[in-house]
Amino acid sequence: MSRVGKKPIPLPAGVKLNIGKQMQVEGPKGKLTVEIPPGIRFEQKGATLEVVRDNDSLAASHGLTRALAANAIQGVSTGFTRELDVVGTGFRVDVKGNIATFILGYSHPIEYLLPKGIEMKVDKQTHVVLTGFDRQLIGHVAAQFRALRPPDPYKNKGVRYTGETLRKKAGKTGAGGK
Repeated sequence: MSRVGKKPIPLPAGVKLNIGKQMQVEGPKGKLTVEIPPGIRFEQKGATLEVVRDNDSLAASHGLTRALAANAIQGVSTGFTRELDVVGTGFRVDVKGNIATFILGYSHPIEYLLPKGIEMKVDKQTHVVLTGFDRQLIGHVAAQFRALRPPDPYKNKGVRYTGETLRKKAGKTGAGGK
């Protein structure tokens, strides 16, 4: 039995649901849709939403659909944030409108056009805060930022998630090999 799928989803005030072949969630932050696989249905009981499946062969999509629906409901009501740190001498970030400019030790600055629904704030040129209502899109944008200069295991320079623990490797030692 899916433990995730059994948990009811609380519905905050101000969130409107429209359930058909797909679930449309609308709230103060925006509007999202969640695909509903065949054999899975939603039942609204008061201020909670429950996900029900027809048979046990749908256990995997039961939990997945519940998680996607809960993320959509939380996103349109409160939103999500993702924080990154830029570590390295001379490394910095700047944002003007919806264009983020990264200076990461390459011969050129890297410009990134932020997608609709994602807002970016920069503190002290090295701390990036991404906010938005679509959890999947925020994670994708944060992963693309990190991929611009992944953390180096020898010097720990690069773009990393805030709070991410890195294992630093030891460099070469000795003169061996003669």
